[in-house]
Amino acid sequence: MVVALTAWLVAIVIVMLVYAGRHWLLTLNRLLGHQRPYMQDIVDDDLPGVTVLVPMHNEEQVADGVLTALLGQHYPADRLEIIPIDDHSEDRTQVILESYAVRDPRIRPIYRRGEGARGKPAGLNEALEAARHEVVLVFDADYQPPPDAVRELALAFFDPEVGAVMGRVVPSNTTSGFLARLLDLERSGGYQVDQQARYSMNLVPQYGGTVGGFRRSVVLSWGGFDPYVLAEDTDLTFRLLVRGWRVAYANKVECYEEAPQTWDARFRQLRRWARGHTQTMFRHWRGVLTSPNMTPAQRVDGLLLLGIYTIPPLILAGLALSLSLFVTGTIPLAATILLSFFAVGYNAFGNFAPFYQVGTAGVLDGMRERLFLLPYLFFMFLFNSWAVTLGALDAVIDVVAGRVPTWEKTARFRT
Repeated sequence: MVVALTAWLVAIVIVMLVYAGRHWLLTLNRLLGHQRPYMQDIVDDDLPGVTVLVPMHNEEQVADGVLTALLGQHYPADRLEIIPIDDHSEDRTQVILESYAVRDPRIRPIYRRGEGARGKPAGLNEALEAARHEVVLVFDADYQPPPDAVRELALAFFDPEVGAVMGRVVPSNTTSGFLARLLDLERSGGYQVDQQARYSMNLVPQYGGTVGGFRRSVVLSWGGFDPYVLAEDTDLTFRLLVRGWRVAYANKVECYEEAPQTWDARFRQLRRWARGHTQTMFRHWRGVLTSPNMTPAQRVDGLLLLGIYTIPPLILAGLALSLSLFVTGTIPLAATILLSFFAVGYNAFGNFAPFYQVGTAGVLDGMRERLFLLPYLFFMFLFNSWAVTLGALDAVIDVVAGRVPTWEKTARFRT
């Protein structure tokens, strides 16, 4: 038993080293490697028709902002339609949508009031049936896209191999408090470095569910989104990849989001992400491992991406295991302290908010003053680990008990 536990502990350390090495490789590519360019220099006469979907549930605080921004897009009016999806709202969301629909014919709201499945995937499916165009873009209700966002994202689909595209997410409410500033650091590392490097290296950039788009016919070809998957974006990413489609990343398409401003809202959001992402891991790991349409490097990166939310439970298990081995006298105190420090340091600097990726993003963005906050990412360790561990455990229980997950929207704070 002691030998087995020790072997498990070593395996956990090896997994953490693999993920840390992956982050280092992506960071070095962003700093020193070849950067893959995005589509550009397409004249407006060639632009495709675009349908923009905006899922909404009780969004009276933010609905005006996103609709105003979409109506202000630099895109031919006759090739743009906007479908807000009012999913059983109980506030003034419907009133707001009706006023915009009267004002501009490009806005065609859908009001979901039936007994069917609720949540973002189900709403998207209903809107896809009503959409008029092949290129479909999605923006969450709290996002505010700049005037060129629709045009820049639509350019990706001139490449016939691209099945989806993802832009860069940037928090706009960093002055609201300490938490939003830390989340801004995580976002910068995840997009400016991680996503761009994976795109440049022809690995697995991820469609993130908002500030992105996909081909309508491709999603409908497999029956649309699964209404019982919480991470419909990750599910779409891997459905495309195993079928031979590519996901493009547009780093220069920056769209501004409202980051959670309370720790409770962030905890719930992170737990939902972990639950949904782990769901997709159970669904797609075999397909990634065996797909003839993915290169060996893409398979490895895909498996590492699918397993990213299993790392916190492994780290916590490793800490508990090392303590038990110490108590039984199997390993000395020095080894236990060293492992604990390694695990905590790894999760702070090599996983959720990769220390070196965030630092690189700050330099590339020309915002070096925010790097003074880097040490505080260390204190996110227990918070992030506990939220993700509970989310991953939720996904395991879903599989074992046959439980059906329900969608939970992130709280809004804008006034």
